[in-house]
Amino acid sequence: MIVGVAREIKIQEYRVGLTPAGARQLIEDGHFILVEHNAGLGSGFNDDDYARAGAKLVTREELYARSELLIKVKEPLPAEYALLRPQQILFTYLHLAPNRPLTELLLSRGVTAFAYETLEDAGGTPLLTPMSEIAGRMAPLIGAFYLQRPHGGSGLLPCGVPGVPPARALILGAGVVGQGAARLAIGLGMETIVLNRGSERLRQLDSQFHNTIQTRILNDDTLEEELCRADLVIGALYSTGGRTPLLITRERLQRLRSGSVIVDVAIDQGGCAASSRPTTHDDPVFTVDGILHYCVANMPGAYPRTSTLALTNATLPYIRQLANLGVDESLRTSLPLNTALNLRAGTISHPALIAAYELGDEQDHK
Repeated sequence: MIVGVAREIKIQEYRVGLTPAGARQLIEDGHFILVEHNAGLGSGFNDDDYARAGAKLVTREELYARSELLIKVKEPLPAEYALLRPQQILFTYLHLAPNRPLTELLLSRGVTAFAYETLEDAGGTPLLTPMSEIAGRMAPLIGAFYLQRPHGGSGLLPCGVPGVPPARALILGAGVVGQGAARLAIGLGMETIVLNRGSERLRQLDSQFHNTIQTRILNDDTLEEELCRADLVIGALYSTGGRTPLLITRERLQRLRSGSVIVDVAIDQGGCAASSRPTTHDDPVFTVDGILHYCVANMPGAYPRTSTLALTNATLPYIRQLANLGVDESLRTSLPLNTALNLRAGTISHPALIAAYELGDEQDHK
């Protein structure tokens, strides 16, 4: 199979979908690898690294024209839409639930689209996990930075000082992002509270962190109570293939104190706050009703070397399977790749994405 590795064009997205080592493995499997010029520079891999691995360096136009399986990190942007070909296989982070224009474009082009974030294996989401770990650990660091008064925050030192209490971090969700965020928030000396709808993950966190955090069941009452006391809110919720639950309504936003910070890690799936909108690394924050919002949709891209290595470690076994067997045989033999399939032959195939679009259609007609 001809496998293409595209250079990302999202603003300040420095990751690349495949390392030179990953390209070498696919070549050893008998595949032909095309890599767009300078695709890996942001992650510390130059064209010579890929050439030594056996890949061919090509222009963007040639890459899209020849690739049967296209490997990316982020979803295609409008500038790439015209380059996509019918029956092309796309494997990347797609986050289609809140992105109807891209979904409709891929459907109209007949692209077979597999999404990293919906692939499930052994009860987990192994292609989402490494990026979630990085984003979760980044979130308290970013929140601590923006709590500084010169950056628009309340001016609270996260760890406090003798006689002055630390800032209070409220983490919504106890999955991979929430666990990573809790680890770093504790390390920064913040008072850390985690809300989650189920109790089992909260028990795991209590055990993991030896009761150095507070855990509560997430419901309307606990959410509103904790928002009133939070200095930093980290949106760490995720719904596989669907839209993130919208927890912080505009009314609830009023419960936060002026100068508080929201780091909405869930923004890729629409965000957990009604006031959230996607931002970029070069313009990462905005203020609504006195509350600072950080909603960068590709947070791990700030640490591209770590992110690219971790991503290829996770994705390569599935890329190899897809390249070695093709779509039909992969779907016949691999349950994980079935869960990753979002679109095929002009139809939506993932149940959560179908539900998200049916709900959206209902709302459009109200």
